[in-house]
Amino acid sequence: MRLGALYTYWVPLGFVLAVTIIREAVEEIRCYVRDKEVNSQVYSRLTARGTVKVKSSSIQVGDLIIVEKNQRVPADMIFLRTSEKNGSCFLRTDQLDGETDWKLRLPVACTQRLPTAADLLQIRSYVYAEEPNIDIHNFVGTFTREDSDAPISESLSIENALWAGTVTASGTIVGVVLYTGRELRSVMNTSNPRSKIGLFDLEVNCLTKILFGALVVVSLVMVALQHFAGRWYLQIIRFLLLFSNIIPISLRVNLDMGKIVYSWVIRRDSKIPGTVVRSSTIPEQLGRISYLLTDKTGTLTQNEMVFKRLHLGTVAYGLDSMDEVQSHIFSIYTQQSQDPPAQKGPALTTKVRRTMGTRVHEAVKAIALCHNVTPVYESSGVTDQAEAEKQYEDSCRVYQASSPDEVALVQWTESVGLTLVGRDQSSMQLRTPGDQILNFTILQIFPFTYESKRMGIIVRDESTGEITFYMKGADVVMAGIVQYNDWLEEECGNMAREGLRVLVVAKKSLAEEQYQDFEARYVQAKLSVHDRSLKVATVIESLEMEMELLCLTGVEDQLQADVRPTLETLRNAGIKVWMLTGDKLETATCTAKNAHLVTRNQDIHVFRLVTNRGEAHLELNAFRRKHDCALVISGDSLEVCLKYYEYEFMELACQCPAVVCCRCAPTQKAQIVRLLQERTGKLTCAVGDGGNDVSMIQESDCGVGVEGKEGKQASLAADFSITQFKHLGRLLMVHGRNSYKRSAALSQFVIHRSLCISTMQAVFSSVFYFASVPLYQGFLIIGYSTIYTMFPVFSLVLDKDVKSEVAMLYPELYKDLLKGRPLSYKTFLIWVLISIYQGSTIMYGALLLFESEFVHIVAISFTSLILTELLMVALTIQTWHWLMTVAELLSLACYIASLVFLHEFIDVYFIATLSFLWKVSVITLISCLPLYVLKYLRRRFSPPSYSKLTS
Repeated sequence: MRLGALYTYWVPLGFVLAVTIIREAVEEIRCYVRDKEVNSQVYSRLTARGTVKVKSSSIQVGDLIIVEKNQRVPADMIFLRTSEKNGSCFLRTDQLDGETDWKLRLPVACTQRLPTAADLLQIRSYVYAEEPNIDIHNFVGTFTREDSDAPISESLSIENALWAGTVTASGTIVGVVLYTGRELRSVMNTSNPRSKIGLFDLEVNCLTKILFGALVVVSLVMVALQHFAGRWYLQIIRFLLLFSNIIPISLRVNLDMGKIVYSWVIRRDSKIPGTVVRSSTIPEQLGRISYLLTDKTGTLTQNEMVFKRLHLGTVAYGLDSMDEVQSHIFSIYTQQSQDPPAQKGPALTTKVRRTMGTRVHEAVKAIALCHNVTPVYESSGVTDQAEAEKQYEDSCRVYQASSPDEVALVQWTESVGLTLVGRDQSSMQLRTPGDQILNFTILQIFPFTYESKRMGIIVRDESTGEITFYMKGADVVMAGIVQYNDWLEEECGNMAREGLRVLVVAKKSLAEEQYQDFEARYVQAKLSVHDRSLKVATVIESLEMEMELLCLTGVEDQLQADVRPTLETLRNAGIKVWMLTGDKLETATCTAKNAHLVTRNQDIHVFRLVTNRGEAHLELNAFRRKHDCALVISGDSLEVCLKYYEYEFMELACQCPAVVCCRCAPTQKAQIVRLLQERTGKLTCAVGDGGNDVSMIQESDCGVGVEGKEGKQASLAADFSITQFKHLGRLLMVHGRNSYKRSAALSQFVIHRSLCISTMQAVFSSVFYFASVPLYQGFLIIGYSTIYTMFPVFSLVLDKDVKSEVAMLYPELYKDLLKGRPLSYKTFLIWVLISIYQGSTIMYGALLLFESEFVHIVAISFTSLILTELLMVALTIQTWHWLMTVAELLSLACYIASLVFLHEFIDVYFIATLSFLWKVSVITLISCLPLYVLKYLRRRFSPPSYSKLTS
């Protein structure tokens, strides 16, 4: 029953399994080390014995944990107390919602009043909290202290919660741990990582199944031609073993080693420094991406807003004319300081000049007062905190706010002379160019909400007692609030087309009794139980009428380096780009225009906010009528559309040149990726830089993390990590394309190598009355696929059709790969036919030309086979590398040298004769020359697209 030595079966299989296991193990170990590093970060825990150091992995529910400034919060906690005088703290939530702006958090009032942190251990209290859920924007709970005369209960909201992964901006804070492990908000918003298998590997598996079918069919045919004589079922097994070479066992090992080479090449590329390959199983995926899903903040933009334009209707000030604004402000305040207090504004200058100066001053003052920015003083070595605040030292001041464009506005007012130097819950201080301090009392503040799209503030000027209501917001809502004018709509449109985020600023002076009346109604509305938010909104709206329009401001989110050319390259390569962001609709639309995600001649369809099936149906119909139009949709509307019209929505969205989804939750980002994969069957690539992008990155076929300001969470969870978005172009166009094309050539060549020898065995068995006798035995079989042909075949992983500069210059070359042509049933069939032709030619040639002994057939056919394989590699190579030449010559030298030891299979004396040499030469020529001619004719009359660029 046994055919040949046992080692010819188990050695190749053992080697293949060993290589695969070792490669997977190395990646798992690396992943384990990274996780251990994160879980070993040390924090301070408050205990009866004082503070104790504890690893983040050992923190438990109920622990009192101390978090220092700039440290990440290790678990979901309730904020109990802070060392800050103002009794509040700012957090950065970059890892949760992807935004690097600051959120204000307040401690529980009764614990903040305790003299020291150690007193927390002396009180008897408990926290009631809702069960763990996915919502990062809301929290419901109560804090009850029982050791006082009457138990004190305080309601807890999101303002008192510190979610894991957020960063504290100031002071030292103490919190009690509520949730850990799988119950953390950040963990619940992250999907479980899946083991990614590349589409290429699945295609190769499919071809291997076809080859297995061929093996069974050939074996059955051989037994059928023997008329199922004798113990035919044993004959079938013998033939299965005999033709087992049809299934290329070495294919897996060649591809795995190829992936290691591609990963090494990516890491070593000096044009994309700092790139890390965390998953070496899928580099070929990079060559076939159809949809790119990208985060906005920190990925496309730097999240650094810059003030670009101040528009007053009759005059506009850009970056080049800000010195005029500065001189207006300077003249107003220096004049005021010289004049008696009663007289306002300069009296000597012309009326026109005064009017312009006053208008600029009013606009700048409104921008300097209408915001939620807090100046925080970092204590520098010499000066302590109190001292710095007293002096309002410019070098120590940093601005903290919940939105980066607010910071940009306040930084701009500072640059033109009106500086925000102090703020707490009830007052604000501005410094003039003449170093005077203007004091304002904050009477009311109406924060920005997604629904209202505006924010307002009522302040009293301490020096004059004037009460003013300032408001700023989006042009769509402010147009109906300000007094009639003829320039607002036009100028907002002009600024928006430039990719600027436009805010309309307005004001209204209030008399004392007018304000008192408003306050009474406002307090009443806030106390009502039913329809509270509606009643509050109605009261505020009573003020929002006939306001004086002061100015328009335009800020721009600075893009990362080379975002526009990168997005253009991806578009030209046939990749559709979708931007998924947690940011506001206006900001997302501005960035899409700014980054040229939407080209100049494309319209943008902003999907209206829909809440039910009917509205969704109408809006989808409106969208269907538009052509070549980019789509902007909010997360809430998207959810409604997917609930009722998933198929119709995805069909329309996939036809769009670009899609922008704003206000997207992390789980929603992952859902969009999943839907794209299911509906289109195309490969997706997700790019992000924050913890909120992890789900999307892990769900996509190819996840790319950008190492940015938002930490390394996305980079560690991704398959590939880059340092800048612009590196993505080269990663896909050069490395992705090369990896896919090389693997396709390599896999087809390994299949060809196996089929050649199997065809020869089939011809040999047919000639000798369908006997199940092996043609080559022992070492010849193992040597053929290892020592004699392995290096030249594997050297195909260094092959390339065009230079990397050309691939970057002509991204259209990438488009060809999206059709999957390098490895298809058509190319597979061509290689099968080549293998059958060459195997038959060599075998029949050897049988015709041998003279006396059977051993001569083995010598002639095996030598011709080796030479044919080496020549076929040379025929396949498109760009020669010195290692390829070395591999070819080394393999030939190994074969010649080993002939001395193969005397039991090959007649050494016969090899030395001239007869042997001419016979081998003729057979090799007949098997290879027609293929060379065909290749030349094909390149001559039907050249591939890249050949035009290489000639």
